[in-house]
Amino acid sequence: MHLGKRLITDDSPCYVIAEVGHNHQGSVEQCKQMFAAAKAAGVGGVKLQKRDNRSLFTNAMFHKPYENPNSFGATYGEHREYLEFDRDQYLELRAYCLELEIDFFATAFDLPSVDFLEEIDLVAYKVASADVRNIPLLRRLAETGKPILISTGGAGFGAVKQAYETVAAGGADIAILQCTAGYPAAWEELNLRVIATYREAFPDAVAGLSSHDNGIAMATAAYVLGARVIEKHFTLDRTMRGTDHSFSLEPQGMTKMVRDLDRLHLALGDGEKCVYDSEKAPIQKMSKSLFVAHDLPAGHVLRAEDLTMKSPGDGIAPSELDVVVGARLVIDVHAETMLTFELTELADGVERPVDTVRYPPLEQVPVLRNRFGHGSGRVAAR
Repeated sequence: MHLGKRLITDDSPCYVIAEVGHNHQGSVEQCKQMFAAAKAAGVGGVKLQKRDNRSLFTNAMFHKPYENPNSFGATYGEHREYLEFDRDQYLELRAYCLELEIDFFATAFDLPSVDFLEEIDLVAYKVASADVRNIPLLRRLAETGKPILISTGGAGFGAVKQAYETVAAGGADIAILQCTAGYPAAWEELNLRVIATYREAFPDAVAGLSSHDNGIAMATAAYVLGARVIEKHFTLDRTMRGTDHSFSLEPQGMTKMVRDLDRLHLALGDGEKCVYDSEKAPIQKMSKSLFVAHDLPAGHVLRAEDLTMKSPGDGIAPSELDVVVGARLVIDVHAETMLTFELTELADGVERPVDTVRYPPLEQVPVLRNRFGHGSGRVAAR
């Protein structure tokens, strides 16, 4: 899946979206501050929500009194209108994101909003959980040819499959995001294993998580399960007025989450067990070599009781005990002499191991190269 300039694959770092929504409280300047803070936190994209309120809501809902601490208007419609940005404001924000070099896109809640956002030319579209069954909206979004991310809160698998097939018919790049539409979502309802279900059911899509939980740990768990897109609500201050602030991440939390996801991407590795350069010195110091236990004369045939294991581990490893038992000493040796193959003649039929030192000097060890041609810091397993 392509999002902006990023290609998202199984091997790529996680693409993190800061869902600003309407946490900007209707202020373009505050929105810019949030975009800048999200960029500084390391996210890949920022997202708003776009509604054509007059056509989206019934007259009764639009004019319904909306009196609560989070209200920005006397009626629900006034509240929603206060939080909407117009075309010039969207263009200003788009230009600012280009300056920040961060992807900018939005959730379209209705058909007129798709037309509006197409004029702004954002990089992608998000489908809200409540619109998984909105087939006309999904078809219109698919017609744009833009990448589409689908949240799946409140939907069964059948509805998710129908939504995916509707959008996929248009040939768009798709991300299917596990989501629980609780605000905030209860831990026992996050059901992160659905991510693995989506990966199996929709192998041509990117799996992800749109999470409303009050923390950052679940994002790393989701990445391990195969999520490569993580969306989290974002705010400058969780105490600000608005319904989404309380479960949103502040800049510090977003920074830590992105940091942990980046570290996890590196820490997972490729599954190949190997020896790292950083391990050689401590393992050499702590591991054991074979030493002579007591003074022995030349010609003595070594027995197991003639040898002991001591640190450091830069000699013959204890794993070679059976090789040297039965060998004949070629010179006199004293107690606590590190045994080497040069001190012995191996018994007939016994071959000297090719690799006699577990941790040779660094210049003798070939460094593996990763797919980008950079040294990985690994040495080949032996």
